[in-house]
Amino acid sequence: MNLRVKQKIPLKIKRMGINGEGIGFYKKTLVFVPGALKGEDVFCQITSVKPNFAQGRLLVINKKSKFRIKPQCPIYDECGGCQIMHLRYDKQLDFKEDLLRQALKKFKPHGYEHYDIRPTIGMDGPWHYRAKLQFQTRRIGGVTKAGLFQEGSHRLVDIKDCLVQDELTQKIVNQACKLLDKYKVPIHNERKLSGIRTIMVRKAQATKQVQLIFVTSKAVNLAPVIRELTEAFSEIKTAAVNFNSSKSSSIYGDKTEILWGPDTISERVLDYSFSLSPRAFYQLNPEQTQVLYAQAIKALDVNEKDEVIDAYCGVGTIGLAFADKVKSVRGMDIIPEAIDDAKGNARQLGFTNTHYETGKAEDIIPKWYQQGYQASALVVDPPRTGLDDKLLDLIIQYQPEKMAYVSCNVSTLARDLVKLAKHYDVVYIQSVDMFPHTARTEAVVKLIKRRKDLS
Repeated sequence: MNLRVKQKIPLKIKRMGINGEGIGFYKKTLVFVPGALKGEDVFCQITSVKPNFAQGRLLVINKKSKFRIKPQCPIYDECGGCQIMHLRYDKQLDFKEDLLRQALKKFKPHGYEHYDIRPTIGMDGPWHYRAKLQFQTRRIGGVTKAGLFQEGSHRLVDIKDCLVQDELTQKIVNQACKLLDKYKVPIHNERKLSGIRTIMVRKAQATKQVQLIFVTSKAVNLAPVIRELTEAFSEIKTAAVNFNSSKSSSIYGDKTEILWGPDTISERVLDYSFSLSPRAFYQLNPEQTQVLYAQAIKALDVNEKDEVIDAYCGVGTIGLAFADKVKSVRGMDIIPEAIDDAKGNARQLGFTNTHYETGKAEDIIPKWYQQGYQASALVVDPPRTGLDDKLLDLIIQYQPEKMAYVSCNVSTLARDLVKLAKHYDVVYIQSVDMFPHTARTEAVVKLIKRRKDLS
């Protein structure tokens, strides 16, 4: 390694990395520089040196990219919630396609050089798209603040007007902070597990109904806060408290209580409605979710004879989109409330060909097969960690005829395709921009069982 911390160096940025940072080479050493763009010549200061790479801080841009723009957010550099707002939006879409290509090149699944990788589908208006807000809380100088931790720290960045967050959810959390102070509700800190640690606000795009969760490390009196919030915002339909006294980074604990209103709010996607309980997963960008799920339906290409398994089913949103087109849909999820929602949503829609169970896919699917159920089609929408190894092995063991893989992490997708592509043809990959101005993207992969395995 020919670099040292605090050393200042010139650098040509050759590409952008998975976190949106610029990447260049200094005497054959890989250097990552947050804030730098592809094609720029920069001057940076080394902040850390690792065995195979170094990290730097951007000091001066000597040659600026013609696609660099001024971020509209006043706390963009401080917050870190968005990583590429300084890149023109159409080029953000190109970057996300390139991320997918980089991941495939790194993991090299069979035939990756010839995959049909389709241009990223973006948004016409990529602002205020996040329908779910999840802000940490701290009391600073006697005043409750809510926002995100600055990257790599536990320093809270107070956020009052987020440009990617739904405006109503932002107004509600701002007012909630004022009321927590007004009624002297204890607020959590790391040294003393003493009160409210997170506020979650979720708005259904179709119905405008709002769901509110206070996550607390100990029992607190929220009645006056909820009373004033529900009087001020008629859109709030459900208010709940979740108890999390652990010192881990997990946002939620296992116990959730409804304090006010019904257990669920109602949302709509494609041509059907469904219910969401407070802890149930649903995509953060409802507008692009319509696009994403339409792409999943297109990729799986089901018929009336298909038996479909919807792994990581959540409240059933993807699987229910197939239910009127197939013989049966079965799904599972590890969150009991989500499965309750899935069952209720299926009943509400009048489907009698659905079945949902609480548990892990790798435990439930073998049981179903032992009982004689065999899926001809599979849709998976795993978390950022990708497919569980056991589930991946099960897919290869049972090999449904067709598969749609909905991914929120191009790296774990490419990794999983190493195994899947030995048994399935990758027909195409369609990326969808669910998170404008961030380095994250989603992708839908269409897979068809190959007649002859490569393994």
